[in-house]
Amino acid sequence: MSYESRLELARLLFADFDVSVHGIVAQPFLLKSEVEQKVRKHIPDYFLLTAQGPVVVDVKPRRRLAQPDVAATFAWTQDVVESRGWRYEVWSEPPKQVLENIRFLAGFRRGWLFPPDLLNELRRADLDGVSLEKAPRSLPGHPEPRVRAAIHHLVWTHELHTDLAGPLRPSAVLRRSV
Repeated sequence: MSYESRLELARLLFADFDVSVHGIVAQPFLLKSEVEQKVRKHIPDYFLLTAQGPVVVDVKPRRRLAQPDVAATFAWTQDVVESRGWRYEVWSEPPKQVLENIRFLAGFRRGWLFPPDLLNELRRADLDGVSLEKAPRSLPGHPEPRVRAAIHHLVWTHELHTDLAGPLRPSAVLRRSV
C-alpha cells in the first residue's frame, strides 16, 4: 500500500486495525470540477471500504487544516463525496500512545504465524479481567513468550481488548469481545 508521509502510514495502520475496514485503495481517483469559475482538482489519499459503506479519507497535519487553500479543498471534496452518499473524513495526528500501541500490535497481526491449537486454547481460556502479565500463565503447557505473542495477536484481531489509550504495561487488563 502506498503512502507519502508517516502520517499517511499511521492512517493505514489504523485502517488495518479497524475490523470494519474490508479494503483500502490509495489515491483512488481524481476529483475535477469547476468551483467559483475555477477548475479544481484533488486526489484524496484513501478510499476505505467499510461495513458501514465507503469512506473517502484525506490525511493532513492538524497545523495545516486552517490554511485557506486546504480548508477550501477539503470543504469542496466533502460536498462532492457526501453527494454520492459516502462518508468523508479528514484525518490528522492520532493520540500518540494509541498510535504507539497499534504500531506495536501490528507486529502480531499475521495469524498464520501462530499455532492454531494455541490460539484456540487462548480463545477458551478465561482471560476476561486478567492482566497482560498473568495471562500467559493461563496455558502452562506452552512457552510464555509464545503465549504472550499469541495474546497480542488476539488483541490485534479484537478477540481480546485492553485500553490502548495508556501504555501496554503488564498491569493492563484484558477483556473479552462481546
